[in-house]
Amino acid sequence: MAVKVLIPTPLQKFTKDQATIECGGGNIIELLDALETSYPGIKARLCDDTGELRRFINFYVNSEDIRFLDGKDTALGDGDEVSIVPAVAGG
Repeated sequence: MAVKVLIPTPLQKFTKDQATIECGGGNIIELLDALETSYPGIKARLCDDTGELRRFINFYVNSEDIRFLDGKDTALGDGDEVSIVPAVAGG
């Protein structure tokens, strides 16, 4: 199953400057494990030491925020698009 993953600019150093990659996984956690296998070091930027998603990184599946779906257990299907978006703060 192929999922399209949109990688933000700060993380593209892990993906050899690729902004879009194809990866597999039945849910977000499996996707992150697959990303780590192909691009070592990227998972540590997305998850904390306990394996939980970092709170300042937002994940969207087909433009839907996973916080309003099933979080890290959100199911993925063939052809889905996952966007990884670092939170931006300002004032």
